[in-house]
Amino acid sequence: MNQNKSYTISLTIITFIFFVFGFIIWLNGVLIPYFQICLELTNFQASLVIFAANIAYFVMALPSAWVLKKTKYKKGMVLGLLIMTIGTLMFIPAAYTRTYSLFLAGLFVTGTGLTLLQAAVNPYIAILGPIESTAQRVGFLGLANKTAGILSITVLGSIFLLKADEIIANVSTLSGLEKAKILDEYALKIVNPYIAITVILILMAMVIHFSNLPEIDDSKTEIEGISVEIESKANVFQYPYLVLGVVTMFFASTCEVVPVDSIIIYSRALGLSINEARIFPIYALVAMLMGYLATIIFIPKYISQHKTLQFTALWGILLSLGSYFTGGKISILLVSLMGFGTAMLWGTIWGLSLRGLGKYTKVGGAMLLMGIIGGAILPLLFGKLVDTNPQYPQNAILLMIPFYLVILGYGIWGYKMEKWSIK
Repeated sequence: MNQNKSYTISLTIITFIFFVFGFIIWLNGVLIPYFQICLELTNFQASLVIFAANIAYFVMALPSAWVLKKTKYKKGMVLGLLIMTIGTLMFIPAAYTRTYSLFLAGLFVTGTGLTLLQAAVNPYIAILGPIESTAQRVGFLGLANKTAGILSITVLGSIFLLKADEIIANVSTLSGLEKAKILDEYALKIVNPYIAITVILILMAMVIHFSNLPEIDDSKTEIEGISVEIESKANVFQYPYLVLGVVTMFFASTCEVVPVDSIIIYSRALGLSINEARIFPIYALVAMLMGYLATIIFIPKYISQHKTLQFTALWGILLSLGSYFTGGKISILLVSLMGFGTAMLWGTIWGLSLRGLGKYTKVGGAMLLMGIIGGAILPLLFGKLVDTNPQYPQNAILLMIPFYLVILGYGIWGYKMEKWSIK
């Protein structure tokens, strides 16, 4: 009974953590057009929002693993949240000075704290119970994360992008001091929401610090409900399914980011106004919610984690082709629907990649976080393709197909590789 109660409390706390940083992560889709307006950026330049937010995963993942060895999981979560507050506070002087580099620095620092938080939370949730049901537990976290994202985009999007089309029309006819005055005033819309976000992060850190969240021994795992010791290999690179999982995460992170963070850029390239375009990230997050519900219901009871990856890859390929061969709102909606499949990627890749790592669990988790750099680099390429193909921006969608093929390969054979040999 006590063990079940501890499990429930732990899952509840972690779920709330995912809600909080989901509110921040999925705001990037709104920040991109917001920065485009107040800082007068191209699609490529605005896509640096995604780059700055995600490059921290690559740079700080291994240092985060080292920190967690010293602090353990619970203190690492608290420290990660506090580092995030430094980043969110940097948005205030950035808004007052309308300095893009300072905004990007704030996103990087926030991403640094988020990396430490995720380096603690994701392995924690993977080894909290049986490894084969990791995706199911992540499903609950995903529901919280994407619900927060929908609230974030709906509430803060209505603030940041209020009368955005009108402002674009006005500044296009102005220059000099008049133009600067309008854009300076528009930039300050971000200040009060980010003060509130900072306060919430501090409160969340306090909740975790004073909670009874238990530490977990990652030298053990559960197989069919029985805790067993794990015999570790000589080094982490002797786990091919982990290394290939990192490669898969590199491409999967882009498949998750594009339907939410890049879809406004894509929508505007297809001729929609910002007021029309800003609804599509919400559609993508709703599709992800449905995907997480499916994860909770069907994995692992009715479908295994690797079969789920195969389905997700095929789903993404079909929607990519459909989006390419259509246009207007139909093409955009098909990109949004990719969210249903991408919701299943995170938990399945973590579950298949971290199994049986023992003492390498923290390092393995850090390596998977490093794979998220794909979500920093490849959306830049997506934005560039949209810029260079204004007559047919659907060309950028073709970029997704090889990414999904990599995911398909991991779901078919990559996850099974116990040794670096092919029989």
